[in-house]
Amino acid sequence: MLGRGLRVLRQAIRMEPRLFTIGVAGSSMFGLLVIANSYVVGAVIGRVVVPAFSEHRAGARELALIAVTFIGISLLRVASIYGRRLGAGFMQFRLQARYRSAVTRRYLALPPAWHQRHATGTLLSNANSDVEAAFAPIAPLPFAVGTVVMILAAVVSLFVVDWVLALIGVLLFPALFLLNLAYSRSMSPRQIRAQQLRGKVSAVAHESFDGALVVKTMGREADESRRFRVHVSELRDALISVGRLRGLFDPLLDALPSIGTLAVLLIGAWRLQQGAITVSELVSVAFLFTVLAFPVRAIGWLIGELPRSVAGWERVQAVLGASGDLAYGEAGNPGTGPATLHFDQVSFAYAGSADVLHDITFTVPAGQTVALVGATGSGKSTIASLAVRLVDPASGHVSVDGVPLPDLSGAALARTSALVPQVPFVFDDTVRGNVTLDREDIDDDAAHQALRLAEAEGFVSKLPDGLDTAVGERGTSLSGGQRQRITLARALAGRPRLLVLDDATSAVDPRVEAAILASLRGHDAGASILVVAYRRATIALADSVVYLEDGKVVATGTHAELMASEPGYLGLVTAYEKKELVEEVPS
Repeated sequence: MLGRGLRVLRQAIRMEPRLFTIGVAGSSMFGLLVIANSYVVGAVIGRVVVPAFSEHRAGARELALIAVTFIGISLLRVASIYGRRLGAGFMQFRLQARYRSAVTRRYLALPPAWHQRHATGTLLSNANSDVEAAFAPIAPLPFAVGTVVMILAAVVSLFVVDWVLALIGVLLFPALFLLNLAYSRSMSPRQIRAQQLRGKVSAVAHESFDGALVVKTMGREADESRRFRVHVSELRDALISVGRLRGLFDPLLDALPSIGTLAVLLIGAWRLQQGAITVSELVSVAFLFTVLAFPVRAIGWLIGELPRSVAGWERVQAVLGASGDLAYGEAGNPGTGPATLHFDQVSFAYAGSADVLHDITFTVPAGQTVALVGATGSGKSTIASLAVRLVDPASGHVSVDGVPLPDLSGAALARTSALVPQVPFVFDDTVRGNVTLDREDIDDDAAHQALRLAEAEGFVSKLPDGLDTAVGERGTSLSGGQRQRITLARALAGRPRLLVLDDATSAVDPRVEAAILASLRGHDAGASILVVAYRRATIALADSVVYLEDGKVVATGTHAELMASEPGYLGLVTAYEKKELVEEVPS
C-alpha cells in the first residue's frame, strides 16, 4: 500500500512540479525555523533568564536583540506557512479539477453500452469523491517532506550539541516512522472499504431520487428508506472503524515526542552536571523535542491518507482506462439536402448476449420516410442507435451517402444525423437553452422555426417567459408530450440531413404526431427520416416500411402492401390499433 500510494504521489508531483517545489520550500523553511527558534529559546534561557535570576539584572540590549530575533523568526515562519499552504492548496485543487474534467471527458467519449453497465451514482462518485480522495494526501505532502528535512537537520544539530542526547533522537524518529507505518497498514483495508461504500451509498441515493415518482406513487418510501439505511449503516460502521483506529494511534503519536522530551530532560540534567552541555543547549534540545510533535504528525497524516488515496486513484483510473471508444475517421460529408442511409448485412450483439440483429439490410432513400415496425424486442431501437453510430455493428456496414459511418469525423456525423430517443431528456435550462444548446449557428429565428416544425411553438408562446422560460430539472414543468416536442425541436435546429425518431412522439396525440410528420415532409430543407413507429396512422405516412421479427428483416414495402401480404404485420398493426382505441375510450 505504501508503494502504491507513493506512486500516486509521484504522478501528482510530475504533473505539478512547480507548485510542489513552492510547498516543499515553504515547509522546509518552516522546519529549519523551528530548529532555529529552539536555539533562540535556549539562548534566552541561558544568557538572559538564568543571569537575571542569579545576578538580579537583565540587559536592555540583550532583551531588544532577543525581541527582534523572535519577531524576525515569526515573520519568516508566517511566510513559510503561507508558501507551504499556497503550494499544497493550489496543487491539490488544480489536480482535482484536472482529473474531474478528465473523468467527465472520458464519460462523454465512452459509448452508451459502457454507461449501461455502471450505476449513475457510482459514476458520480468517481468524478467527485474518488477524485477528491485520490489527491487528499497532497495537502500534507509538502509539510511531510519539509518535516523530513527538519528531522534530518534536527539530528545533525543534536550531534553538534551532544552525541548522547542525539541518540535519543536517533531512536525516537525511527520509532515514530514505524508507528506511522503500522498505522498505515492497519488503516489501509478500512479506508478502501469506506471509499467503496461511499460509491455504493451515492449509487443507491441517486437511484432513489431519480425514481422518486415511482417510489411515492407505489408507496415505497419506507422500503427505500430501509434500503438506504442498510448501506448508510455499513458506511457508518466503516467510518467508525477508521475513527476507532485513529483514536488508538493518535495518542501514541502524541506520546512519543513527549517521552523523548522527558528522556532529554533526565539525561540532559546528568550531562549538565558533568559539564558536557550548557543550560542553553539543554533547553534548546528539550524545546526542540517539544515542538517536533506537531510537524512529525504530518508524516502520519500523509501515510494515513494513502490507503484512501490509492482506493480513489484506482477507481478513477478504471474510468480513464475503460475501453470501448468509437474511433472516428476524417471524412466529411459536405452534401446538402436529405441523406441516404444504407444498412448492409448488419448484425449486432450486446456484450455477453446472443445476436439481437441478424443480417439487416435496407435503405432509407434520400428525402423519404421509412418506418421500422416490429414487436417489442425485435431490434428497432438498436437499429436506431446504429443509424447514428451510438454503437458499431458486429458485422456488416452502415453508411450515409455511401460513406461508412466509422470513416466520418465526429463533427461530420453530428452535422449529418440526429437522434430523438424514446425517453426525452430536457436540461435544467430555458426553452431556448434546450433547443439551441449554445450552438453558435442557431439564433432565435432558427429556434422558432425548429419549434414550429415540432408543433411546439404554440405551447412555448403561452409559457410565462416564452423562450426564456426555465423548465426545471429534466423539464419537470412540462408534460411528457411537451418534453418530446422540445427534444425534437433541438434535433431539428441543427438542420440534420438524416433524422432518426425512436418512438419519439409516443407521448403526443395522433393528430399532433401526424402534423409533426407532415411538417417534416413538407419542410424545404427536409431530412430523410427513419422512424420507429407503432401507430397505424404514423406508419401509413411513411413512404415504405421495414418489418422486423426477432432481429431480422421479414419484409419491406408500403404499408398497404405489407397489410395484404404479411399476416404477422397485419396482426401487429391491428393489435396496436385496437390498443389505441381502448385507450381513447373514456372511462
